[in-house]
Amino acid sequence: MNQQYTNQTVPFFVSIPHSGEKVPEITPWLKALPEEILMSDVDRFVDLLYKPAFEALEIPHQLTDWHRYAVDLNRIPSDIDASSVVGAPKPEGTHYDGYHWVMTKNEVRLMPAPMARQAHEELTQLIYEPFHAGVRNHYNIFKNKNFKNVFHLDAHSMPSLGTRMHRDPGERRADVVISDCLGKSCHPKYRDLVIAAYAICGFKVGYNWPYMGGRVTEQYGHPNQGQHAIQVELNRSIYMDEKTKQLLPQHAEIQNKLTKALTYIKTELPKISL
Repeated sequence: MNQQYTNQTVPFFVSIPHSGEKVPEITPWLKALPEEILMSDVDRFVDLLYKPAFEALEIPHQLTDWHRYAVDLNRIPSDIDASSVVGAPKPEGTHYDGYHWVMTKNEVRLMPAPMARQAHEELTQLIYEPFHAGVRNHYNIFKNKNFKNVFHLDAHSMPSLGTRMHRDPGERRADVVISDCLGKSCHPKYRDLVIAAYAICGFKVGYNWPYMGGRVTEQYGHPNQGQHAIQVELNRSIYMDEKTKQLLPQHAEIQNKLTKALTYIKTELPKISL
């Protein structure tokens, strides 16, 4: 059995799909980008921020090394258009920030031309399939341990202000935004527990705005099947310099808050009856 599960008595795990920074050889257009562009939409340091909680609480987790501009793991392989993959049926501009990013959220062009279909398929096998096989495995291991309900937290980060490509251009955001596909991806009791956990630890929490959940919560959040998935976005300004993409000294305080939040979730989960 996976070593992460040796002492697990609470069916709870975390995925982080956007913290990877490794650029595959098959996407050479990303290789020469300056850091401030290459890292502008990466959930940089989210894995680092949650790491103390994972270690202290022995929480199973699914990470990736790969950069989201190459393959965005919070999308699905059909989230492509004519600007990202040759021969894709959807018109150019449909998925500029889709499965393969054509343009950053600050409207900087990334891909000079659409990739070949073969490259799309190779990237899917290299990046997408292993990550999602891992997520499915977390669910399956808990279910095989006879848990009727499995609780999944999908961790992300967000810019402090919405850009023109966001739903909330120019709006200043909460410290944390929690979303559940408008009530579809998890039981309300789990949603309320997660919101309470982050609020109790001192975060200002928003709900389903400007993020309503992504493809991860959409794919895996099936409460009627005992799968409860929720998305949590951290405001980058509370732990990093958004311009230089470097950590701020207060990141240690954020790590402590996140450990307390996940401790609360893991402690309280056995007490809720669904």
